[in-house]
Amino acid sequence: MVGARCAGSPTAMLLARRGHRVLLLDRATFPSDSPLSTHLVHPPAIMRLARWGLLDELRATGCPPIHEYGLECGPVDLMAPLPPAGDVDVAYAPRRRVLDDILVRAAVAAGAELREGVSVQELLTEPDGTVVGVRGRTKEGTVVEERATVVVGADGTRSRVAQLVGATEYHTRPPLLTSYWSYFAGLAVKDVPTFRANHKYAFAWPTNDNLVLVGMAWRTADFRRLPGGADEVFLPAFDEIAPAFAARLRDAERAERWMSGSVPNFFRTAHGPGWALVGDAGYSRDPCTASGITEATRAADFLAEALHDGLSGARPMAEALADYQRRRDAASRPFYEYTCDFASLDDYPADVLQLLDAATRSEWHAAGLSGLFAQTTYPQEFFSIDSMARLLTGPQGAELTHWRLRALRALVGGPAGRTRLARGLGQRLVNGRLGPLGSYLATAPPAPPVVNAPTPS
Repeated sequence: MVGARCAGSPTAMLLARRGHRVLLLDRATFPSDSPLSTHLVHPPAIMRLARWGLLDELRATGCPPIHEYGLECGPVDLMAPLPPAGDVDVAYAPRRRVLDDILVRAAVAAGAELREGVSVQELLTEPDGTVVGVRGRTKEGTVVEERATVVVGADGTRSRVAQLVGATEYHTRPPLLTSYWSYFAGLAVKDVPTFRANHKYAFAWPTNDNLVLVGMAWRTADFRRLPGGADEVFLPAFDEIAPAFAARLRDAERAERWMSGSVPNFFRTAHGPGWALVGDAGYSRDPCTASGITEATRAADFLAEALHDGLSGARPMAEALADYQRRRDAASRPFYEYTCDFASLDDYPADVLQLLDAATRSEWHAAGLSGLFAQTTYPQEFFSIDSMARLLTGPQGAELTHWRLRALRALVGGPAGRTRLARGLGQRLVNGRLGPLGSYLATAPPAPPVVNAPTPS
């Protein structure tokens, strides 16, 4: 396992618990931070931590629980409870030195061997290209060579393993947003407020040590043209899009250095003869929806199951790993498209803004908006014509004034609106107003099952 953070350690732990021999290699030592992570962990990942017996340890660190996500965007003023994943309806934002250490120690406790301070530089291969091991160096310069049935790259977006095997990228997009963020003391933030306006996106959430992570994202092209560094542009941007929050921020104290970053958007082929990729090594997306850790733990779950099947002989390894990639893509692609669409920071059309504003006043739809960010509501579900019809024909729909929405309400609101023809036309009208996300939804397969999805009222 090349990489021992939030994708590699869970994969190693799950395999070791099933009796497999696992070697974890990482160039870092633990506990240590991962400074380019904004470390918000959504309910699906918290559900997995609970299932793995690690949630109590996370809670014991004093990291505050998060129960609601919000968004202010024009007339939209959302702060809504998180829909549950399983029986978990809470998020946390633990520092990576906290979370990764919990995961690493759990892997070691399960029987995995950990070697820290080892940088993998080459792969060992058979003449036919099958990967059979790794070669690297310790921090002291000692050459390390190990052989394995499977080498897993869990080494992040710039994965050395992915580079060495030539993993193909698909569904690619360039970096969309670039952010500044830091940690602030003396700032009371209980949940996750976010703000979107004027092609900027601001976010905040509480973490360990009574600190709050606060960030501001710009379109990458706009970021390159900023007139100064974080000290010059951060607070003025908050003044522009979230003035009330900016006033509170001025009374707080920045406790750590500024950080900045952006990431490319892609899926990579996740397996080949003797190798597999997991976490950001296999799938990277803009951090505006803070879903990296959640995606990593889900992929670790899927990959560990596939590797166990292949290693135990339950089915051929190639078949098991192909199924892993299929499951990963089916679960992640809808949220990837939602994230890339959100990260465009394009202005919402007036009718879409009015629809979203109405959704904040419907309990189920407000939770659904929160769930889009938290990965407990799939875009296909939220923007389905059945969901939109419930909103349009409910009390909130009667308040809508935009002609497009009134026409859609008339189409789906009466007895004729239940016909397949009316439903199909209504769905095309909805998708047509959602930009690139709508283009994806027009051909997207149905959403995978959502565990304990809330029942529409």
